[in-house]
Amino acid sequence: MSKSVLGSLIAEKHGLTKGEADKIVETMLEGIKSALVSQGQITFVGFGRFHVEERAARQGRNPSTGETVQVAASKVVRFKAGEPLKAAVNQK
Repeated sequence: MSKSVLGSLIAEKHGLTKGEADKIVETMLEGIKSALVSQGQITFVGFGRFHVEERAARQGRNPSTGETVQVAASKVVRFKAGEPLKAAVNQK
């Protein structure tokens, strides 16, 4: 599902214009990004938790040349699904 499709779904379900719904989606995504930058995590009860983890520097390998390269340390965003989401996805 893309941002556009999500905006269309919100617009249809709540009687909004596509533009209004797109602004809501964009505001929500900006809020998630802001919380991850400032607090390192955001939790949606019943859905899951986004959190930032540190990835250590490591040795990598260029697949085309086989040359060893140094991969710098970085931060990555992880997602851990909540139990209701897991149950919904695994429902048959």
